[in-house]
Amino acid sequence: MSTDIIRVGLIGGGGIATVHIDGYAQHPDRIRITAVADAVPATAQARGAELGVPHHTDYHQLLERADVDAVDICLPHHLHRDAIVAAARAGKHVLCEKPLCLTPEEARDVQAAVSEAGITLMCAHNQLFLPAVAKAKELIDDGVLGTVYEVRTTDSFRNDFDPENMGWRAHASTSGGGELIDTGYHPSYLLMHLAGGVPVQATAMLSTHRLGFMEGEDSAQALFRFDNGAVGQLVTSWAYEPAAGTERFSVVGELGSLTSDGTTLRWDLLDGTSETVTHEEIDTFAAEIGAFATCLQDGVRPIHTEREGIAVLGMILAAYEGARTGTIAPVLQVDPVDA
Repeated sequence: MSTDIIRVGLIGGGGIATVHIDGYAQHPDRIRITAVADAVPATAQARGAELGVPHHTDYHQLLERADVDAVDICLPHHLHRDAIVAAARAGKHVLCEKPLCLTPEEARDVQAAVSEAGITLMCAHNQLFLPAVAKAKELIDDGVLGTVYEVRTTDSFRNDFDPENMGWRAHASTSGGGELIDTGYHPSYLLMHLAGGVPVQATAMLSTHRLGFMEGEDSAQALFRFDNGAVGQLVTSWAYEPAAGTERFSVVGELGSLTSDGTTLRWDLLDGTSETVTHEEIDTFAAEIGAFATCLQDGVRPIHTEREGIAVLGMILAAYEGARTGTIAPVLQVDPVDA
């Protein structure tokens, strides 16, 4: 085990970088930011001053630094692939915000670059670090529910976006679609994680209820089938808050079911067993960053690597295709690349 502090270059200093920075501050003896890059000079300078580290407007300069072991990519969606490939070729480990990338071609590029370089890539799927999710996954993997039949996830909220503040997210060319590939990415990876299988089919109904100025949908309902027979249902929206009592996630299996609002987890079995546990809220970004440090220091596989990131992208692209054609679409399978 290495006792060295992991030195991270932050690529992208915009909104999401704030919660990442707060996360690093909770692990100062294990992992810290040593440089920052942002294409906007004022942002780069401000983040550098905030962190007390060198700043760059070209992340390729950051990648040349000897005092950077890994990078944390917090860029707009359409810039992820190029930054991942460049970082891998520079021998830097990668923590990347969702989505991993936007197209099958980009997915193949990412997979090839990571495999050829032999670096570690961790997808920033922070909701997997919710204690209720971890406990639910433990119960499922221990066979408490038996064979999983159905999984449901919800991630909806009323967003205050308007044409003045939405920026690149308003355009399909830079976001990759609409709400489904953005916030909807969270319930997608959570659905796959709890289903415990490889996604094989998908379809969706997309809606624009309120944010009519954006090119993509502001709401989506999607249906997925996994190779183990489990079926997943997903609801996600920027247009509205979910109805009172709506579960954050639920799972039904041959021996019973479980449900959670994100903090409280309840499971009810057919043998009459019923139990409820309530977890304290945690900073999932800090937990994610701590896990990234552990992966690099101890050689532990990230909970989700590029392979899971590509699988989630495949789910979403297939859902979009199903919505476009009115069919159930196959999920893209990107063949593994041998290192």
